[in-house]
Amino acid sequence: MRSAPRFVFASDSLKGTLSSADAARLLGAAAERHFPGCSWAAVPMADGGEGTVDALLAACGGERVLAAASDPLGRPVEAAYALLPGGRAVIEMAAASGLPLLAPDERDPLATSTYGTGQLVMDALARGARDVTVALGGSATNDGGMGLARALGARLLDADGRELAGCGADLERVARVDLSGVSPLVAGASFTMMCDVDNPLVGPEGASFVFGPQKGASPEVVRRLDDGMGNWACVLRETFGRDFDVPGAGAAGGLGAACLAFLGAESVSGVRRVLDLVGFDELLAGADLCVTGEGHADAQTARGKVVSGVAAACERAGVPCVAVVGGMSADAGAAPGLCAMVPTAIDAMPLDEALARAEELYALAAERLFSLIALGCELGKRQ
Repeated sequence: MRSAPRFVFASDSLKGTLSSADAARLLGAAAERHFPGCSWAAVPMADGGEGTVDALLAACGGERVLAAASDPLGRPVEAAYALLPGGRAVIEMAAASGLPLLAPDERDPLATSTYGTGQLVMDALARGARDVTVALGGSATNDGGMGLARALGARLLDADGRELAGCGADLERVARVDLSGVSPLVAGASFTMMCDVDNPLVGPEGASFVFGPQKGASPEVVRRLDDGMGNWACVLRETFGRDFDVPGAGAAGGLGAACLAFLGAESVSGVRRVLDLVGFDELLAGADLCVTGEGHADAQTARGKVVSGVAAACERAGVPCVAVVGGMSADAGAAPGLCAMVPTAIDAMPLDEALARAEELYALAAERLFSLIALGCELGKRQ
């Protein structure tokens, strides 16, 4: 390592305690103490879930847009999305169609719809976006994306030609899709969906069986929704001439299938798309070390989360990568490209105490990390 090394800090937020910017500030202070004259760059990270819009706005600049939309039950709501430089937009579907917008006793996947997410897509297109990314996750819906299709201008018709609203209950009723009213703005843009699950549309591993219960579906309703989703899959195949019951189509209650069919979206992992949008490979050029992290490392860390995505990018670039995490489970596996994992906890303590002391504990972990790196550099000089 050079006497004045360059570091890159690319951590997810530690939910409820420290932001990505807080983590970078603490890491930078420790790095400067042990490597006077060093330089460092920080980029906020997210994996396509909650906080993706804010992370990308912080990293790329742009505009946070508030748009009128419908919530999962059709009530008016003001939802935010990001307009980034270069005609790009990033939309979290949960902003208009997410589970947190409903009270527990309002959860009813037969009644909910992704219409509001479609409204956000149309708003972004109307504002000039030509590269739109939709982050799938946190949905309150199981409508197969029919609501989104309606917002784009498609008409959903039953066997008698009556137009349907596009909620979950309409999955079993829809017989035909009329595409003649779809906005021409859709054809003039490219779309990406951030998707970190591989569930198909229909069946035991599909949208209804796997995700329906958490959205309020009873076992009977789950079976009804899955039967309806099978019908919807047939209608999509007849409309577009291809099968959309594919891995990832079941994401966000089947919204994945609608993004593939009506938007022609490309499916990519959330963190990989974030890395592309922030130009992470360019940021790594010439770096000596990257530090990433998240609130809690567990078995899922190596499967599409921020730490695994950043570590993989570092491995491709030949840059060592370590992670500072709030805590870690015994089953926290090593992600490819990750050299070490440093937990902030230094003693057995109640969770509420650890959360209250999050900044102090993170600063101590950063100090430990860079003191060990400095020691390693010193030992290397003696060989």
